[in-house]
Amino acid sequence: MGQLGIYIHIPFCVRKCVYCDFLSFPAEDAVKDAYMAALNEELKATAAFYGEYEVQTVFFGGGTPSCVAKEQIKDCLSTVRAHFHVADNAEITMELNPGTASPESLEYLKDAGINRLSIGLQSADNRELRLLGRIHTYEDFLATYEWARCAGYGNINVDLMSALPGQTPDTWFRTLQTVMALEPKPEHISAYSLMVEEGTPLFDQISQYPPLPDEETDRFLYHETKRLLAQQGYVRYEISNYARKGFESRHNQIYWQRGCDHIRDYIGLGLGASTTVGNYRYQNTDNLADYIRNSKRPDSLRCGEVFLTKQELMEEFVFLGLRRMEGISISEFERTFGERLEQIWEKTLKKWSGAGCLAKKGGFWFLTEKGIDISNVVLADFLSDTA
Repeated sequence: MGQLGIYIHIPFCVRKCVYCDFLSFPAEDAVKDAYMAALNEELKATAAFYGEYEVQTVFFGGGTPSCVAKEQIKDCLSTVRAHFHVADNAEITMELNPGTASPESLEYLKDAGINRLSIGLQSADNRELRLLGRIHTYEDFLATYEWARCAGYGNINVDLMSALPGQTPDTWFRTLQTVMALEPKPEHISAYSLMVEEGTPLFDQISQYPPLPDEETDRFLYHETKRLLAQQGYVRYEISNYARKGFESRHNQIYWQRGCDHIRDYIGLGLGASTTVGNYRYQNTDNLADYIRNSKRPDSLRCGEVFLTKQELMEEFVFLGLRRMEGISISEFERTFGERLEQIWEKTLKKWSGAGCLAKKGGFWFLTEKGIDISNVVLADFLSDTA
């Protein structure tokens, strides 16, 4: 039986942050109600195609899933359980932002089956939060975190963001220290550098914001983050993700460890969500009216369906594998594709290992610390070199 991850997109938010380029927007309750009803219909219709899979993970992402009614999240999860084969120990995550939850809603969602939370803090500095357009303060986060612990959640991720406008090493380290002072500490930390994406208010109005840290400072923050979190028992297992032992995100690892042997596939439900199953990849429509109207016919929602060639699957295997600190398993690559990794990418492996950016140990190729600093350049080379 194949392993399946399910991503469920809830596109609604209270207010869009200035840096956000995700498919998300505020909406009236009537729109949310129509969307959530359509989402349940898509789930029911889609399940018929996945009877041979066992669902290992469910991830409610957004947007802000916690800004829809808690009963709607429960109904959606009940639909998943009723129509898919869900493993007894499935990891079921929901993203939420402070200011969109209460003690009652967190208890309700825990009873409904949510067993992992991903809380979007971003910064413990209220000035930085205001600059980002966040709807909450650090104090709001702290209340939400304490409510979640009281409700019995034992697996919590906290999202943090560095390289913010006007941010200094001191303010970033204060955020890390503040989060590390939580009791109990989060089981998982996602720490990303801010990306200023074209089309966002931050991009369009960047001159009105305090200066961004330069690239050298950004890399300094990154390396110090690893060092400081390691002192607190966190292991960096992917370029931007840290976890205490046993609390690595199982859902994300389905993305990063997907192979062409069809044992790790993922489907996306909801507006604009992406699916990759076997050699096929497609995305749902991002037109809300079309989605609500056609949700009972999932095939009609698909946009940009492509068939991935063997070469593209191998490139994806390498690209995603090198994001993990463990790296690429040489034997798993050969078992999956019937090809030798070193033969296909001999030139690239030699170039970057000679430059000190790639290393090989214990049957794995992985990025060194130096390689992580220029990972985009190294990874791009694997897409252009097919010796």
